[in-house]
Amino acid sequence: MADGALQEPILRVQGLKMYFPIYKGILRRQVGEVKAVDDISFEIFEGETLGLVGESGCGKSSAGRAILRLYDVTAGTIKLNGVEIAGMKGDALRRQRPEMQMIFQDPQASLNPRMTVGAIISEPLTEHRKLSKKETLARVFELLDAVGLSRDFVNRFPHEFSGGQRQRIGIARALALNPKFIVCDEPIAALDVSIQAQVVNLLEDLQEKLGLTYLFISHDLSMVRHLATRVAVMYLGKIVELAPRDLLYNDPKHPYTEALLSAVPEADPTAEAGRDRIILEGDVPSPAHPPKGCNFSTRCPKVMDICRLKTPEFKQLDDGRHVACHLMDQ
Repeated sequence: MADGALQEPILRVQGLKMYFPIYKGILRRQVGEVKAVDDISFEIFEGETLGLVGESGCGKSSAGRAILRLYDVTAGTIKLNGVEIAGMKGDALRRQRPEMQMIFQDPQASLNPRMTVGAIISEPLTEHRKLSKKETLARVFELLDAVGLSRDFVNRFPHEFSGGQRQRIGIARALALNPKFIVCDEPIAALDVSIQAQVVNLLEDLQEKLGLTYLFISHDLSMVRHLATRVAVMYLGKIVELAPRDLLYNDPKHPYTEALLSAVPEADPTAEAGRDRIILEGDVPSPAHPPKGCNFSTRCPKVMDICRLKTPEFKQLDDGRHVACHLMDQ
């Protein structure tokens, strides 16, 4: 893992907000907003993998897409390799695209069914590089080799492949422009369990060979433990805990992190039988109407009066982790 004291982060996100307006009526009047991402801050250093975890609907994917500027952000700053991209538009943003790419969750939905594999992988090259047809084909073959697919697949269409093979095509497309930073948006969630390990091993091999930096978004805590260097836990649009992997898994500080980790099954039947599982009461509040104070206050087993009144500060502890919880002030 890179040492943050010695180098600048490849990505620095500060105060990022991504709100979606809610419209009603014939006149389409705005009556509110969904706070999908609500004031999150973190850094990712070159060559590391930051895992972003949380239950469905917590804003993980919205955060990933906002960071890559697939959405116009509501507020905050995003610095990629020292360049501020949160407010970029048009040609300036287009020039930054080769630096950052995304691997999508559903490989079938993210590939154009009317395009061949060769056309899909070469599309970024056609858009951003001035290469001859021969050079483009050579690069496509190189990328197919890198992700473990046969060069004979170049003229086939996406429907002719399995889910795992389609995801490899998506990975090859993401690598086409030699990006250093890739957002992996639940890249194994739509795959069979038997194929998931192969894709994860491929991502690890590519990271080692090409010096890639990942933001790995997932709800699979076991896979994140295997892949990530540090882990950020998200709940209802906010990051509630951010810590080095082993520190977070062995000694979680936030009550929501404790509850999440208690739900991960143990391989050892004896350990599984003797484990205390934390069952959270109630449903996740709507991001359109988050509760006053701490977002987790409506479900937290350790809730205090202050939790329902004041939003906890996301602050650094002595061991280097960051936690947003009033219990840390006790």
